[in-house]
Amino acid sequence: MKKAVVLLSGGMDSAAVVAMAQEQGYTVHALSVRYGQRHTSELDAAARVALALGVAEHKVVDVDLRSIGGSALTADIDVPDAGGEGIPATYVPARNTIMLSLALGWAEVLGANDIFCGVNAVDYSGYPDCRPEFVAAFQALANLATKAGVEGAGIRVHAPLQYLSKAQIASEGVRLGVDFGLTVSCYRADEQGRACGHCDACRLRADGFAAAGLPDPTCYA
Repeated sequence: MKKAVVLLSGGMDSAAVVAMAQEQGYTVHALSVRYGQRHTSELDAAARVALALGVAEHKVVDVDLRSIGGSALTADIDVPDAGGEGIPATYVPARNTIMLSLALGWAEVLGANDIFCGVNAVDYSGYPDCRPEFVAAFQALANLATKAGVEGAGIRVHAPLQYLSKAQIASEGVRLGVDFGLTVSCYRADEQGRACGHCDACRLRADGFAAAGLPDPTCYA
């Protein structure tokens, strides 16, 4: 079977992407990153999702983004409630670029030509590294910078949620058998993974389930 590296954060979007890649016939090698984020309950969630969906392998890589800070998720900066204008304090500088680069390296080692990520440009917080232009630019970089791009079949970066609303993501995940109760999306989740219900990630998630007419399986503190 064809292999794919799928970035798995432990949130609802990346869980749906794992199931979507599997439906397309890929053997999934899931990659999570411990980057110094505010809480590690999302990594616990990633492990649960990987086990539940039966991925071939789940790898966790350590990168210390807390050492450079600059985000409410990696420094002593308060996580804001939902709302506000501009790029929010929860944006982590270069996070998606770094994570995709790690996925790219592992894909080359595995002999995989496909990378999946859960970035979204519809119901999201305005992060610049979630835009379609970013995904296209990274794919171009991947094919310039790798042996697979120069000598092989090339690298494809898939962002299947790019133009889906949170409601559509919730519906698609449920159709594919994803247990969203295993996932953690909240920026302020506690050690047990219980959500705050007030941050932007919580608002987008709750609105998505409501708009899809689905029960919200989130555990709130």
